[in-house]
Amino acid sequence: MERIIKAAVDRGASDLHIKAGDVFRARINGKLVPLTKQALTPEQTRTIALHLMSNEDDKARIDALTDYDCSWSANGIGRFRVNILKQRSSFMVVMRVIPFEVPTFEKLKLPAALARVAEAERGMVLVTGVTGSGKSSTMAAMVNYINVHENRHILTLENPIEFLHTDIQSSITQREIGSDTIDFKMGLRAALRQDPDVVMIGEMRDAETIDTAIKAAETGHLLISTLHTPDAQSTIMRIMAMFAPEEQEVVRIRLSETLHSVVSQRLLPRADGSGRAVAAEILIVTPAVRDMIADGRRIGEIRDYIADGRDQYGMQTFDQHLSDLVQEGIVTFDTAMGAATNPSDFELKMRMFRRDVSSAPSAAAPASAAARTASAEPPSSGLDGVTQGAVAFDFLNT
Repeated sequence: MERIIKAAVDRGASDLHIKAGDVFRARINGKLVPLTKQALTPEQTRTIALHLMSNEDDKARIDALTDYDCSWSANGIGRFRVNILKQRSSFMVVMRVIPFEVPTFEKLKLPAALARVAEAERGMVLVTGVTGSGKSSTMAAMVNYINVHENRHILTLENPIEFLHTDIQSSITQREIGSDTIDFKMGLRAALRQDPDVVMIGEMRDAETIDTAIKAAETGHLLISTLHTPDAQSTIMRIMAMFAPEEQEVVRIRLSETLHSVVSQRLLPRADGSGRAVAAEILIVTPAVRDMIADGRRIGEIRDYIADGRDQYGMQTFDQHLSDLVQEGIVTFDTAMGAATNPSDFELKMRMFRRDVSSAPSAAAPASAAARTASAEPPSSGLDGVTQGAVAFDFLNT
């Protein structure tokens, strides 16, 4: 098993899937590819699950477990976030690769505006996106930025602990759900008595956790957390929907007063096939945005406000960032079209940009493929160069 996992990590896998009745699979450049040829048996997946579990008491009751989270590491292989689940009455394991090196904004190629977000003294910063969109890495980069530049106490609540931070300018306390505290709600309540300047919560899963998180922001802390929402506007709507109708007006006002920013992101295949690039939408909550949230009926105006506030506040919509990525040759036009919030508007704006560039008096014929992409010439294929093939490892047949 460890030889297969190491081979997957060496290929740049972000996740591994181990399921009874199927072969080992890994997500490489966003595609789920097979690593072996022989299907695993239920007994094999159960043995693998036991091998990955760290708590002896939990091992003793493995057959009663339906969902289980832990972390696992091995010398020469790496660290992993592990989820063990039951499906069709047998075990499945999903492993997320956690790099040893704490990411930075520069390494992740995140927008420069995120540095200003991380410098906030107080308020709620939400990093959103679908599963596997790099939210944990972005939050770790924020914590790392604060750690390098500020003298603060940073307290994290994670399930499990992913990136391991060392104290640089700040003091970092990392608590794991289950071993260091009972759950997110208890850990967050206790955190308010532990003199933090910054609190990072791995995920806000219910109304009670969100309510406590808002309280933390209201008392002068910087609160960083995640939600599984696609963009800034839907993030605000999702938070409201978690509360009972009679509570929503009060929560909306509290949210308008405490929300600092929303960073929503998506991972897209790079045009050269070398991996994936981040496309990000950034909302900075200004007095005008606070009024929109507090009103409730004006939340639908937020997306247009983000687009208009790019130069003044460093905000950007997904479509604006996608346009940049296409012009820089990082992603193809077809890939960007598929990820755009409004594909028809995105296509129209890109074609207008191309026409403006080609009609400019100083425009010259591009001398290279990179220059052609920078002038927003839509390529014929949106997924050129993306790795499609399976990894040819056959360990289980030997």
